[in-house]
Amino acid sequence: MKKEKWLKGLKYTMAAVAAIMIADLIGLKYSASAGIITILSIQNTKRETLRVAARRGMAFACALVIAAVCYRIFGFHIGAFAVYLLCFSCLCLHFGWMEAIATDSVLITHFLTEGNMGKQILGNEILIFVVGAGIGILANLHLHRKAEQFDSLAERADDQMKRALNAMKRQLQSESLSSLDVAARKDEMREVQNNAEEAPDETVRQLLALDTALETLKDCAYRNWNNTLFKTSVYETEYASMRSRQAEVLHRISASMELLESIPKQANMVAELLGKIAEEYDRDNTVEALLDELTAFYENMRRENLPQTRQEFEARAVLFYVLKQIEEFLKIKRQFILKCGGN
Repeated sequence: MKKEKWLKGLKYTMAAVAAIMIADLIGLKYSASAGIITILSIQNTKRETLRVAARRGMAFACALVIAAVCYRIFGFHIGAFAVYLLCFSCLCLHFGWMEAIATDSVLITHFLTEGNMGKQILGNEILIFVVGAGIGILANLHLHRKAEQFDSLAERADDQMKRALNAMKRQLQSESLSSLDVAARKDEMREVQNNAEEAPDETVRQLLALDTALETLKDCAYRNWNNTLFKTSVYETEYASMRSRQAEVLHRISASMELLESIPKQANMVAELLGKIAEEYDRDNTVEALLDELTAFYENMRRENLPQTRQEFEARAVLFYVLKQIEEFLKIKRQFILKCGGN
């Protein structure tokens, strides 16, 4: 990370110096302003740099018109510049050109210093803007899509999601086993009781780690998209969005599991289903087989005896909600496969 920051600082420096040298070479006044515009034009990605340059270009054209009117009416003194700045600032705030207020206004002050807006100084300021913004754009041409980085981060996020699924499986199994009063399983129950309090915490930790991994993945996906001007593909951004939606479902499942006051025997079956999803979790898995298995699971659940007590009814209702969330989890992936297919 330190190396990346040093390289970015070096890029700012070299680009600004190049802009100033070019402005000097063609005989422009206030050539240092070209370097400042270059620094302010360089963004994190190609698309951002082009968007900022376009917005500042439109804002600069408006600034020239407003300045011309203000200087003609009020003369070339600070009062005229104050009126210009008020009008221009309001315009930029209205259109979302906030980053252009300082940049373009620096150029407008040159008219105030020169005491005129003749063709020569007007052309000078336009060229300063063109040189500064142009070098800023050129400085980011080396940026490109980092497919390997995305694949690595996607694999890391997918592995973390498997851990979260397995943590929920263990939590549900622990609660299920803890609710049994079977002498033949004393050793197993003793281990469960030792870990019963840690299981929910483990699920929460794994989900928080998943959120962090997905944020990094989304940043990479959108950075890659913004650094690709041609042959744009939404696969990476859609993939990151799909996994984020699945993570939201897992958060809902985790929250609902906390509502279980008693654990019916079907809880262990649901836990096994979560484990199977984690086991078969893969970027290229179409989840068709898992959805079919879930349908069969529903049928088996319907054949179960009806709950005998209010407590059992409420617990079964929570489990049914968990199953519906699992279905949503799988359908999100299925929709992604149908929409985007392969990489």
